[in-house]
Amino acid sequence: MATPLTSSQALSALRSAGLNVVEVRDWRNHNRAGHGAWGPMNGVVIHHTGDYSSQAQMVDLCYTGYSGLPGPLCHTVIDKQGTCHMVGWGRANHAGLGDSDVLQAVIDERPLPRDNDADTDGNSHFYGTELINAGDGRDPWPEAQVDAAARWAAALCRAHGWSERSVIGHKEWQPGKPDPTFNMDAFRARVARHLNGKPAPSTPSFPGASFFGPGKVNDSILQLGQALVRKGFGRHYKVGPSRDWGEADRQNTADFQRAQGWTGADADGYPGPETWRRLFS
Repeated sequence: MATPLTSSQALSALRSAGLNVVEVRDWRNHNRAGHGAWGPMNGVVIHHTGDYSSQAQMVDLCYTGYSGLPGPLCHTVIDKQGTCHMVGWGRANHAGLGDSDVLQAVIDERPLPRDNDADTDGNSHFYGTELINAGDGRDPWPEAQVDAAARWAAALCRAHGWSERSVIGHKEWQPGKPDPTFNMDAFRARVARHLNGKPAPSTPSFPGASFFGPGKVNDSILQLGQALVRKGFGRHYKVGPSRDWGEADRQNTADFQRAQGWTGADADGYPGPETWRRLFS
């Protein structure tokens, strides 16, 4: 369970995974805000598009949507060449209602039960990608496309510290759905290989000063604390870093800043972009 990545964090994670990423129009601000929750996040869902006239047409459709189902219809469209087209960030109309038992299995990272019910809003819990494929059993699955999808899933899992068990197919989530048509156990094994090997973990982007301070609770605070401990600046923690901002976070950050030779307001214990960069370098 995690706070959703920002668009910048997601973009950094995907590009650090070696993916070719194309930004489509105003994708960073294109979402279904106001139509349901976005987060906490628990995993990623793999879809295929169904019939299409051209790849460009399908990217546009996933951005815009259609009558009765406004876009974005996913977060990323992956074409047959393996290019990742970012079409939205935030709540998207992709997962629909699925099985709460499947969601719990994803949270627990254990084998999935059969998806018998449609009682839980998946759009609030999952990132989603659409792979361009007719889904008719005849349209091929190029290696470049499938491997890009696995890298995409692994990049998001790595950013949250999830395993391949946090990756599911739409057909494993929502009763009656056929997508994707390839074997999901084999796909998860591919994701696991990317998680356990290359590429190296990406450096998280600085989320902004507003993420830190009294009353703040988010994953960036935990990332900050973990980086401070790795650098040897965790002496003020009595238990360890957490998602809740505390005085120990400020004191440890101030210690690190003073170790850089900074004084005054530059060593006030609140991280800025340069503090963040040095902590994660």
